[in-house]
Amino acid sequence: MSIKRSLLSVPFRFCNMALIFSFLLLGINAFAADPEVSDSEDAIKAGESLFNANCKTCHKLDQKFTGPALRGVSDRRDIAWIQAFIKNSQKVIQSGDADATALFAEFNNTVMPAHPFLSDEDVMNLLSYIEYGGQEEAAPAEGGAEGAASGATSSGVPSEYLTIILAVLVVVLLLILIVLGLIVSVLTKYLNKQPLEEEDKEFINQKTDFKKVLKSDAFIIIVTAIVVALVAKTAIDGLYTVGVQQGYQPTQPIAFSHKLHAGDKEIPCQYCHTGVEIGRSANIPSPNICMNCHMHVQNVAGKEGVSPEIQKIYDAVDNNQPIEWVRVHNLPDLAYFNHSQHVKVGGIECQTCHGPIEEMEVVRQHSALTMGWCIDCHRKTDIKTAGNEYYDKLVQLHSESKDALKVKDIGGLECAKCHY
Repeated sequence: MSIKRSLLSVPFRFCNMALIFSFLLLGINAFAADPEVSDSEDAIKAGESLFNANCKTCHKLDQKFTGPALRGVSDRRDIAWIQAFIKNSQKVIQSGDADATALFAEFNNTVMPAHPFLSDEDVMNLLSYIEYGGQEEAAPAEGGAEGAASGATSSGVPSEYLTIILAVLVVVLLLILIVLGLIVSVLTKYLNKQPLEEEDKEFINQKTDFKKVLKSDAFIIIVTAIVVALVAKTAIDGLYTVGVQQGYQPTQPIAFSHKLHAGDKEIPCQYCHTGVEIGRSANIPSPNICMNCHMHVQNVAGKEGVSPEIQKIYDAVDNNQPIEWVRVHNLPDLAYFNHSQHVKVGGIECQTCHGPIEEMEVVRQHSALTMGWCIDCHRKTDIKTAGNEYYDKLVQLHSESKDALKVKDIGGLECAKCHY
């Protein structure tokens, strides 16, 4: 009987192993969360705001960044430990806590800023977002990148293609002239062999007097008209470039790399440019914003000592002097532009106007930023109305039209919108 029981138990064990293995496959990236952590939408939304304001520059939810991956932290640590560490990590480390000391060493003794202003409720909301929010971060963000790229590029044939097309047309015309010349030569030889009257022969064999052609009134008028047209076109093109600074890339007082900060570290533009969602100007960050991170980050790539460029920030703070950044994007005073209207209300990505800023070591003006460039964008850009109450009434007024609601349909081409 014992043999039968053991044999009967074999498939049972295999079933158990298969079931466990399937659960492992399905939930390989899943983390258990502490039951105290709420999964309500309100808590997750509140936690997302706190995360974006205080944690996003150094942490990701599902992978290591400047700091450790955070999802599942309530399963790995006690809630009380998490609250103490978030509010003052150095105090926990100095107390000799083994877990805190190990984390500090693992991430190259990077000091996490203290957050004493966060309440216990704030921390719990933060944990709600860490455990249950941000699931979309795992999905590839190809759509946004493609949208920014498509918005940053203008329609039409690129100028280099136009040059190639013109060159091909010139070559074709030259070939046609050569062929016509050969045809005339063959016909002339053929007609000379035919019995013709003297007048006809003289007409066939007549030669062009280029001196008379060059001195003729018609030739002088044609050449003069061409020269005047070329000069006028050059002058008009020059006038169109007055005030246009596309490609302008000045040297800044501090070698700040957007590629490092916005690209590699994925720091949101809004973290430094604080006015971009609330006012007309995006604001140039003051040294105190830089010091939020550079109180602790004193060099790059793990190098010892203080970087000479970061030292310039410390000097500005110590001497109470502003950093004299050189303005790159500068619209004329006669034009009104509001960042919050485009970024907050319109949902326009920074790259639409500023280009691939996250790839620039030194910032340059990517777009022309002329009136024609803006109007062209207003004519072609669809308004993002989904979930945006600001546009509800406009959508109702536009409901009878089959075309998508564009900026031009809500006054985007009115002079007074930008010139007041």
